[in-house]
Parts: sequence; C-alpha cells; structure tokens
Amino acid sequence: MKQAEFFTSRWGLILATLGIAIGTGNIWRFSRIVAQNGGGSFLIPWVVFLLVWSVPLIIAEFAIGKSTRSGPIGAITKTAGKKYSWMGAFVAFVPTAIMFYYSVVTGWCIYYFYSTVSGNLFNANDHLVYWNNFSSGYLPLLFHFIAISIGAIVVYRGIVKGIEKVNKFLVSSLIIILLILLIRSVTLPNSIEGIKYLFSADLDQMLNIKVWLNALTQNAWDTGAGWGLILTYAIYMKKKEDITLNAALIGFGNNSISLIAGIIIFSTVFSLSSIDAMEQISQSGPANTGLTFIYLPKLFAIISESMFVNSIFAALFFLALSFAATSSLISMIELTTRTFIDFGLPRKRAIIFVAALGFLLGIPSALSSNFFANQDWVWGVGLILSGAFISFSIIKYGINKFRVEIINGEGSEIKIGKWYNVIIGFLIPLQVIVLLIWWLVSSASWDPEWWNPLNTENAGTCLFQWALVISLFLIFNKYLSKKVIN
Repeated sequence: MKQAEFFTSRWGLILATLGIAIGTGNIWRFSRIVAQNGGGSFLIPWVVFLLVWSVPLIIAEFAIGKSTRSGPIGAITKTAGKKYSWMGAFVAFVPTAIMFYYSVVTGWCIYYFYSTVSGNLFNANDHLVYWNNFSSGYLPLLFHFIAISIGAIVVYRGIVKGIEKVNKFLVSSLIIILLILLIRSVTLPNSIEGIKYLFSADLDQMLNIKVWLNALTQNAWDTGAGWGLILTYAIYMKKKEDITLNAALIGFGNNSISLIAGIIIFSTVFSLSSIDAMEQISQSGPANTGLTFIYLPKLFAIISESMFVNSIFAALFFLALSFAATSSLISMIELTTRTFIDFGLPRKRAIIFVAALGFLLGIPSALSSNFFANQDWVWGVGLILSGAFISFSIIKYGINKFRVEIINGEGSEIKIGKWYNVIIGFLIPLQVIVLLIWWLVSSASWDPEWWNPLNTENAGTCLFQWALVISLFLIFNKYLSKKVIN
C-alpha cells in the first residue's frame, strides 16, 4: 500500500508525537509515584530508565514504522517474520484495550473542567462525596461518549487536517497553560519546600529495588515507549526525517513536562500548611484518581483569598489535563483505525467502526470502578510485554543490520553507535525479565490468591487475560500474516 499522507513538517510530527507521550500520567500519576518513592531519590533511576528503556524503544518504534509503513501487526510481521504476527497483534491490542477505558478518563477530565467553569466544583462541600456521586452515576457514560466522539472526529479528518493540526493546538496550549501554573505555584508561600522534596535524594531510597522498578514502569507510562503508538505515527514520517533526533526530542520533552507538572503539584501542596501534604499527595483514590479529582480541587479552593482567581487556576489545570488526555486518546484511536486499514478497510469506514467499538466496550469501565481498575491493571502491566515484543522483533531482524540500514539510513542526521545493540539486545530483555519476576514474586508474597483470575488487581487476572488474548492471536497467526503482507 502506497503511503499517501505525511506530516507536513518536523514541528508537526514532534507535537503530534508529544501528544502521544504527554497524557494524564505526566500530571497526576507522576507526582503520586514520586511521593510514594522517596521524592528526588526516584528521579535518578527515572532518568536512567529514560536512557536505557524509553529513548531506545522510541527510536525502535520510529524506525519500524517509518521503514515498514504498516501498523503494529504488519510492522512486526515484516520485521520479525510471519511466525510472529501474533506479537504484532498483541502490541496493537494492548493500546486498543487501554483506549476503551482511557476514553472514560478523558471524559472525567472534561467533566471536571466543565464543573470548574460552571462553579459546581467549588460549591461542593466534600470533594470525595462529589467524586463518588459523579463516578457512581451515569454522567461518566455521557462524557465517555463525548471524549470518544471528539477523538474519532479528529482521526476522521486525517493526518494533516486532523491529527497534526489538532495536536499543534492541544500540545502548544497545554505547554502554555502549564507554564502559567508553574509561575503561580512557585510564587506560593512555602512552595520551596515542595521543590526541595522533589529534587532532594536519599541514598537509602536509591538502594531500594522497588524505587527502580517503579521508575521503569513510570517511564513506560510517561513516554509511550513500547505502546506501538509512536510506531503508528511514524508511518506518516517523511523519508528525510531523522529518527534519532526526533526520538530524543520526544523522550526529553515528555520528561520535562512531567517535571514541570511535578513542581506545580508539589509546590501547591507544600504551600498549604493546613493539610498533611505528604499524606494527601500520595493518596490513591478509586483506580488511582484520588490526587487529581479529590484532593486537587481542595488545594485550588484555598490557594488564594479570591475564589475568582482560584477558579481560573483550577479551570486552567483541568483544561490542561483534558488536552493531555485528548491528545493521547487520539493516538490510540488512530492506532486501532490503522490496524483495520491494514486489513483493507477504508479509513472513514474504519474510524466509524472503531468509534462505535470504543464506545460500546468502554461502557463497563464507565459504569464500574472495579472493572475499570481491572482493565487499567491488566493492560497497563501488559505494556511491559509490548516493549519486549518490539525488542524481540529487532533481534530477529538483526540488531546491527537494523541499526545500520534503518536507523542510520536515509534521512539520518545523527548516527547511532553500537551501544544501541547492547541496549536492545541485552538491557531491555533483562529489564523485562527482572520486572516480571519481581512482580510475580511480590504478588505471591502479599496476595495468597495471586493466581485467582477473578480478582480485580493481581497477577492471576493479568496472566489469564494475557494468555487468552495471545492464544487467540496464535490460532489466527497465519491469517493475520496473510492479511498484512501484500
């Protein structure tokens, strides 16, 4: 299939790809994970894994997408061989499964922005009750529909008029909003204590293996490395675009946004001596939403004596969160759409089908917090396998050949050395093995029913659902490879 549409410029490509990486995880998840893992002690392994996990995998995704001009199934098949189409299918399925409930999260963000603008949020006496009343009703279903509809309309308009144009607005606006909030947060009384906590390292914490493993997990969430989303956008790269430089810009740009969001939240929380800052910031509400949807409204309600000023900053925050969520959701919808396009479905028909499927299969997550938590757990951890499969496909292709011919090929401005061979061929598989073993051992140690597939969040439910999906793809492996190889 001849590639008919491309991003018009490097700026357009970078902003669109940053839209993948910058999501709700940068704003609410990052700060919570930092608080639970020793503050500045967490940042050192977090930066290490940016270099030995995220950036190498982003380079790999850019290179595979650009060279194969196919979605994850076709890309992995062309890179690793026809026997491994099932791996590409799994890589495509994980972000699709995440899309079903991430649209619900995007709807939450949009609703809270609306609630702030309308004044309903600050009229609430108890924000925990406010959240519980919202999340247990039918409003999440309505805003899930709104979110998936917005994302589908953008993708329906195509790469240039839709994804590129919208992400230029969303990501640029998001950065501006965060910079405004940054200036305000660091000028709050006692905000320096929050900044000190964020950047002060404790040697004992740095020697804790859990801190390092959480840093790796957060990197996978933060950057979008191993999701297959960057691979999908790379299909629309021009031949002259440099892979390595773009990957570095995405990785470091994304982590910079996380740091800015961290400074905003820590500065705001520590400036309010009337609450136990550390207790509040490390809270995890239903499906890890506590900090954003329960505690931050409390903070914004008292950051100044003027309720009008407080409303403006709260509205800016939830608008930024909505933009971040929407830009990531768009990429998930595009990946799923591209998968069906590779199977011969026209783009416009594919996006209508994906939008309908996304809404219907997102309904259980919109109506049940337990179902939402289960899917978030299963497919969030499943991203580790996706990263492993992408690494495996390069190993099968030939790491050195991949580096020399594809990464350092046409359009390359920065040549990658043999260190890349070591990271892809050894370090990433090692990280996957260590992380999965630690996860299984720790699960068994704290959960006597770790094997039970009916539990909401344990190893058993992950292993059962992964095995079910992989078995299905293995059965249809020949069919998958025939459909994506023209």
